[in-house]
Parts: sequence; structure tokens; C-alpha cells
Amino acid sequence: MRAVVIHAARDLRVEERETGAIGPGEVTVRIEAGGICGSDLHYYQHGGFGTVKLREPMILGHEVAGTVAAVAPDVTRVKPGDRVAVNPSRPCRACRYCYQGLPNQCLNMRFYGSAMPMPHIQGAFRQELVCMASQCEKGDKASVAELAMAEPFAVTLHALSRAPSLLGQRVLVTGSGPIGALVVAAARFHGAAEIIVTDVVDEPLAFARELGADRTINTAREPEALAALAVDKGSVGVMFECSGNQQALRSGLDVVQPRGTIVQVGLGGELSLPQNVVVAKEVVLTGSFRFHDEFALAVRLIDERKVDLRPLLTGSFGIEEAREAFETAGDRRRSMKVQLAF
Repeated sequence: MRAVVIHAARDLRVEERETGAIGPGEVTVRIEAGGICGSDLHYYQHGGFGTVKLREPMILGHEVAGTVAAVAPDVTRVKPGDRVAVNPSRPCRACRYCYQGLPNQCLNMRFYGSAMPMPHIQGAFRQELVCMASQCEKGDKASVAELAMAEPFAVTLHALSRAPSLLGQRVLVTGSGPIGALVVAAARFHGAAEIIVTDVVDEPLAFARELGADRTINTAREPEALAALAVDKGSVGVMFECSGNQQALRSGLDVVQPRGTIVQVGLGGELSLPQNVVVAKEVVLTGSFRFHDEFALAVRLIDERKVDLRPLLTGSFGIEEAREAFETAGDRRRSMKVQLAF
């Protein structure tokens, strides 16, 4: 089979790989669509991110969907011909965090396309993937392209679980990349009364409006536009910080109301915060990392079209066009979610 393999920054190759044999509880999925994630872009553009660096060639990708081609004799969950999204998260289910019901914090997590451990965890940008049947969630109505967006949508559903109820709330989303736009869709579904989205580029904000944002603000062009939300100690109930930018988080502290919640979703570097503001306003600042149970819910909501994520898909490239696909995905002015077609 063919697979998309990163060797170093900008050194992306399409190579032959063995599919592998099916073991007990496993299935073979013919991958048909795979979305390029921010972490994939970091590997492509920089060879890693933070302390996570490539040390050997690695198949990229974790946002995938396809059709079941074969199943082990003991598998009853899915059958050949089923259209499925594949959950890339594989907790060990034996460490203390798994036992505590926190599988997303697993000490021995095997997440597709990760250079954190050595040897690296090979990813899912390949024509055929052998995985556990338990990783497969069936979809009957949605296309494989839609189902491949289940993983990032699950990330946003988990982020919403880290916040109080959004019913009737004014919600601020900072950063209108794919995750920020998906937060908008999730917040709309969860009953937010008003959703405001900020970014420093106009083009991504258009996608946020299409997915349900009530108001969008380009803070590079309108740096004072949030000032009205900061009056009387703030008027935003819940903020989702999706950019990983220190200034976005700092501005959020001004507009979030007393005892409001800020959910940090975007990844960034070190930052400093005014402790006096956090203390005086009793702000709740919490992180959100990956997902677990939310994956099955994401597939269900997508497949039943309770959320329509099709506007996010801005490009699909054949596997031999992988380099062009990654270059396109890295241009925020002309793309939102770019996928590979296998």
C-alpha cells in the first residue's frame, strides 16, 4: 500500500508500506479520506513542535475514515462494506488515569501519527489500516469526507464538556481555524445565545459565520472592538481560546464576566497572566486535551446531520499530491480543512 511519510521538515514522501495481518478483534479499513491537522502541519513545516521532534520517518495523519475491507473471525461490531470513522486514540486501559476514567490522560497512549514516544506511533495516512474494531464508528448517511472530521469535532465536544452549560450564554471563540470553527458549530448545537468569534485574518472568519457565529471580529483591523464586552467587569460567560496566542488569552480575561470560564484549547508556548485579574474576577481557567467518549457522539451528530460540517472542507487532494495538499493547508487565507483522498 501507499502511505504519506514525513522524514524531516519539508521532506514529505509517498512510500510503499506493508498493510499487516489482522489479529483477534481487528479489522482492515480501506482509508478513503484523511484530514490534515495542525499537528501534521507542524511536523511538515518544522519537523515537530515544542519538545516533540521527529527522530525517525513517520506516517502522518489521524483524522481518517473509510470502508471496512476485512474483519477477524471474532469481530461482530462491524462488517466488510461498512463505512466507518476510525478513532485514532488508543489508551492502554491499564494505567492509573485509565482506571480513574481519564483515558485521554493515559500514561501509555498510542495516538496515530505521534512523535512523542520512540519508536514513533505511525499514523493513518495510508491506503489500508489495520486497527481494533472498537476504534471504528459506523456512519450510514454521511460521506467519508464528513466522517473524517469526527476527530477534530470530538476535540471540540470535549472542550465544551470542560465548560458549564452554554444554554443562553454569550460565548467568545478566539481563533477561527478548523478547531475554532468547529467550536462554533458545537456551541450553536449546545444552545449558546450569542457566539462571537475573533481572528486576525478575514477569510477564516467567513467559515465561522457559515457555521453559526453571530458576530465576527478581525482584531488586527479592529483592536478595540472587544472593549464594549469588558464594560462592568465583562459580559462573556464562556470563552474558548483556540489560537494558542497569549494576547488572545489576555484580552479574554478582560471580557469574561466574574466567575466566567475560559477553556484553553489552542496550544502555544510559555505565557504570563495578570494574577490579580484572575483572583479578583474569580475566573475559572481550564485546559482541554483530546477526547474519548466524545468520538462516538461526534460521528453520530455528523452522520445524522445534526451538525453540518461540509462547509469546512475546502480541498481534497490525491495521495500523490500530498505535498501540494500540505502547502495548501498551511495557507489560512485559502483553506480551512484540507483532506487527502486515498
